[in-house]
Amino acid sequence: MPKDYSRVVLPSTQDSISIANEDDVSSVDDTTNFERPIGRKAEQANRKKKASGKDVGEYLAKKMKAIEYLQEQEKENLCINAERLLFNDYFNDLLFIYCLEGHERLYLDYFADSLVYPEKVFRRRFRMSRSLFLNIISKVEAHDPYFVQKRNGGKKLGLSSFQKITAALRMLAYGSLEKFVIVVVDIFSEEYLRKPNNEDITRLLAHGKKRGFPGMLGSIDCMHWKWKNCPCAWKGQYCGHIREPTIILEVVISYDIWIWHAFFGLLGSNNDINVLERSPVFSELAQGRAPPVNYSINGNNYNMRYYLADGIYPRWATFVKTIPAPQEEKKKLFAKAQEAYRKDVERAFGVLQARFAIVRGPARFFYPKMLQKIMKACVVLHNMIIKDERDENEVVDFDYEQIDEVNNPPIQVSREHANGFMAFIQSHQCIRDQEIHYQLQSDLINHLWQLHGES
Repeated sequence: MPKDYSRVVLPSTQDSISIANEDDVSSVDDTTNFERPIGRKAEQANRKKKASGKDVGEYLAKKMKAIEYLQEQEKENLCINAERLLFNDYFNDLLFIYCLEGHERLYLDYFADSLVYPEKVFRRRFRMSRSLFLNIISKVEAHDPYFVQKRNGGKKLGLSSFQKITAALRMLAYGSLEKFVIVVVDIFSEEYLRKPNNEDITRLLAHGKKRGFPGMLGSIDCMHWKWKNCPCAWKGQYCGHIREPTIILEVVISYDIWIWHAFFGLLGSNNDINVLERSPVFSELAQGRAPPVNYSINGNNYNMRYYLADGIYPRWATFVKTIPAPQEEKKKLFAKAQEAYRKDVERAFGVLQARFAIVRGPARFFYPKMLQKIMKACVVLHNMIIKDERDENEVVDFDYEQIDEVNNPPIQVSREHANGFMAFIQSHQCIRDQEIHYQLQSDLINHLWQLHGES
């Protein structure tokens, strides 16, 4: 058991004895004049408090310093918030001024009566003529109120329609966008992604005959568009010979690089034959709804149009392919002409990518549907530019009324379905007839040789 120090009797000293002798004896038992000794535990606790500085004075001093520091921080935060509010107001006013100045500068540079930049500069920067651009603005404003100039929450005018559509077109030409392509497809796809009508087919046949290919409507080929943000789980499906994820575009191009057929969205692992099997390029012809095309070559009559194609395409009656490594002179002439005129489709791909950098570079959207809308909008705008500049770029003026009506009778476009399933099977077999393919190629070889001898 611990010792009880309160019951220990202190030994007498010389001073205490003298005091006891002088005073009353009862005062000897009074211990109020003696200090009580400190215990070991209390002494250790006092030492810890002094070592750690946890005495009351120091604690209160630190607490006061912390309170003063927090008060200073609150004052600084209030000053910073006030400065931010003032800066936001100044920035909003400055942005409003810049919007007005930007619209005024844009209008005076390109659309005023006295222009700063001529028509050629506008054509180079906007990829189209000024009249076509104004036509697009008027129709886009009427279709979607997003592109109309509005006031914001502060009752200040926002961007004008000229600024919005200019930014959208410049993004198509140099980058990316989303809302504008949807509006373009909704407004102009019906007119600029249509099937060729009676007048179009007559003009294309006349130009094909002038080139030495009667019955030709254009060239067909495929292009791969790289998809940078393709999901990792899909990369195996979209990687083909390019070793990167791509999406395929199949087109039919005429001599003026107008795109008459655009089929986009198949996986990059497919080749041109796989795309052709899924493509609707010959659907109307197989269903009996395509316009008849009657012509005669070297004494043989034909009733189906055809396209110039490269070596991967199958030997169908609707394709005319080149001859690899020709030996005879007339076959060399045919191969040279076929390869030269088939370059129309390669030229169209180059023009499409040169006009719209978003198609030239890798696609950065995540959803295939958005990529389809972007590609469709680029094709529509491409055809709009071709139509707007067709008269300026027309080199030869054909007299379509002087076309031989015996070999090329008037074309009546029919969109009605043919009767019976057997008619569909028969049309399908005629399209894939290899005998007609070889016969047509042989007749074209002799026809071009005759034209070359006459010239």
